[in-house]
Amino acid sequence: MLVIGSRGSKLALWQANYIKSRLEALGEEVRIEIITTSGDRFQAGPLKEIGTKGLFTKEIEEALLAGSIDLAVHSLKDLPTGNPSGLHIAATPEREDARDAMVGSKLQDLPTGSRIGTGSLRRVAQLKAARHDLIVEGIRGNVDTRLRKLDEGQFDAIVLACAGLNRLGWSGRIAEHLPVEVMCPAVGQGALAVQTRNDDGPAARICSNLNHRPTYEAVGAERALLSVLGGGCHVPIGAHASFESGLLHLRAIVISPDGSRMVKREAYGTDPEMVGSTLGEELLEHGAREILG
Repeated sequence: MLVIGSRGSKLALWQANYIKSRLEALGEEVRIEIITTSGDRFQAGPLKEIGTKGLFTKEIEEALLAGSIDLAVHSLKDLPTGNPSGLHIAATPEREDARDAMVGSKLQDLPTGSRIGTGSLRRVAQLKAARHDLIVEGIRGNVDTRLRKLDEGQFDAIVLACAGLNRLGWSGRIAEHLPVEVMCPAVGQGALAVQTRNDDGPAARICSNLNHRPTYEAVGAERALLSVLGGGCHVPIGAHASFESGLLHLRAIVISPDGSRMVKREAYGTDPEMVGSTLGEELLEHGAREILG
């Protein structure tokens, strides 16, 4: 019997059940154990006030290290770039749509002064760069909570990840898929991480069968870039990697929170670690260091 550790939100449970079904198809017995994280307990204020590093993963990783669960299923964008000692990412299944979505209205259709909700500094900064005439306000809660706040009229539109809406069957709520050129996604957005103990035990070996190599390499490049830039900072960073004609194409942005200063660069290559780290250094040399500072 393999035990999956998961948060208790609808999206987290969808993700855990997806991995459960994949493992059951391999002939494994699996159950899910719900674990409450610091991010679940702190719902009162903006994430930037408490930091986001490990906010939705710490307690699950502690259970994994203690041996009370065998694997954890995370949204990869929630995972810090470095794994705690003794843990590793055993698999990254095929990625969902990595883009962000406008819900309630298309971005260019919003009248001046419209209120748009997002809980992400990365989205706030890029929204301000694209539409400085909008009022961008913080929003917290799970996907269904944010949709309810929109429906109640608290906002004229909100920004959510396409992946979460698609997985929960709410793709019909998407008014616009924001191009990555307009809204560069978070590192790892749309991808899942299956985390196990790094002990070559049964869970690590079995879960490795779920790995999707193109996704693994794409998010590897994004995470290498974030590692160079400093994954623990609260300055908006976006990155998106995909394969084009056999080459890995990585685009990235570092942008000031008010959207007034930004550095954008792109790179192509075959080695994910090298593409990501080289592009990270290039961003630092061309102004990202000052923005991050």
